[in-house]
Amino acid sequence: MATQAAPTRKRMSPEQRKSLILDHTATIVAREGVSQLSIESIGREAGISKSLVYAYFPNLTELLRELYQREMRHLRQRQIEAAENFETMEQLVRSVTHAYLSYIDERGLIIERLQGEPSVSNLHDPTDFNRDIAVDHLTDIILRFYKLPRHIARAATDISFGLPASAGSYLLRHDMDIQTLEDLTVAMIIGTLSDLENRFGNISETA
Repeated sequence: MATQAAPTRKRMSPEQRKSLILDHTATIVAREGVSQLSIESIGREAGISKSLVYAYFPNLTELLRELYQREMRHLRQRQIEAAENFETMEQLVRSVTHAYLSYIDERGLIIERLQGEPSVSNLHDPTDFNRDIAVDHLTDIILRFYKLPRHIARAATDISFGLPASAGSYLLRHDMDIQTLEDLTVAMIIGTLSDLENRFGNISETA
């Protein structure tokens, strides 16, 4: 009777292994926070040696920074995808706000705990990922719906850019349902744009 060969372990690519380490780090951060985190505990969680973790990340700070950047890239990507199809400005604002709050509802604890680490939070402001590009793009959209001088529209866009982030922070700290918070955020942004059109709609760009 032939003996059955033992199943071979599937070999991971470097990118897959790196992603696995980040995934398990996120799990620990969500479950226990950052203070007790170590390369050794990450290795145990991922089922690999700490030397293998070090092969991808020279130290814990670099690992946490990369995890934070990955979380923010995923968050921005969700917002970009949410902004692809809309007919009205309110639909756009609601779709992007919903994408943001939904992600924070799922992953906000991880982001918040990473932001609490000085070595991570001093990297840059969490709203700065592709901010200038996003603000310019949203300004162009606003000008399609509201009669505003470009400099006013851009300033309003840049200032209101942090509103979903503020709503996300509120979501993590208070007992308010996500739909109500979404409605509040959308109302604040759309109400501001309508008011600005009333105030500045007749002012020329060179005034």
